Amino acid sequence: MNKFRNKVAVVTGGNSGIGYATAKELVKHGAKVVITGRRKDAIEKAAKELDAFPFVADQASVNDTQLLFEEIQNQFGKIDILFINAGITGSSGLIENMSEENFDNVMNINFKGAYFTLSRLIPLLNDDASVVILSSIVAATYKPNSSVYQASKAALNSIAKTAAAELAPRKIRVNIVSPGPTRTEVLSKSGMSDDAVQNLFDSLANAIPLKKTGTPEDVAKMVIYLCEESAGFITGSEFVIDGGLTL
Repeated sequence: MNKFRNKVAVVTGGNSGIGYATAKELVKHGAKVVITGRRKDAIEKAAKELDAFPFVADQASVNDTQLLFEEIQNQFGKIDILFINAGITGSSGLIENMSEENFDNVMNINFKGAYFTLSRLIPLLNDDASVVILSSIVAATYKPNSSVYQASKAALNSIAKTAAAELAPRKIRVNIVSPGPTRTEVLSKSGMSDDAVQNLFDSLANAIPLKKTGTPEDVAKMVIYLCEESAGFITGSEFVIDGGLTL
């Protein structure tokens, strides 16, 4: 239960969903965990529940990320585990109808924000640290009405692999976890009603070979594995967790 004893972990978007489930597992295994989020009340509530350290930050803001760097440097010194998890789906629509506002919102959080979170926090990473980036199976799909979200994740995958190559000399491993349909709050936050979200997940479950959708805990367990010593020879890899949907 103490495989991460004396380890410092940072989880962006740690107040709900996959980020929360992963932070919970990290704390359970002995890590000191910093969770970030945009909403002060939500991130402080989650931190209290998890016994984690809260930090209010918008991943889209490079200035917030710089403040996060300074706080971690002052309070902990170094980072052993970095889980770049925060992201949004944005609104759906055809390319010809896409708004610049939605494009900027999605790219600023999912791609630019993730990129500069990694960029700014690299100096704090210990040698042998583990970085895990949350992507999605949509990075390799090309469904209508989801062009911006899909592109943001595809760009993220490219950067993750480049980072794996750049950081390999320091034995820092960078891997990608790409979930399929997972029951989190992200769709509700995009404006879908509870009934619409439930109907969507029911429909998706029927299309998945294992006949069920994923849970945040399913994804968290993969993230935890990639941060363990037993995954010490794995870097630059993508792990798909989708119940066989993309077979």
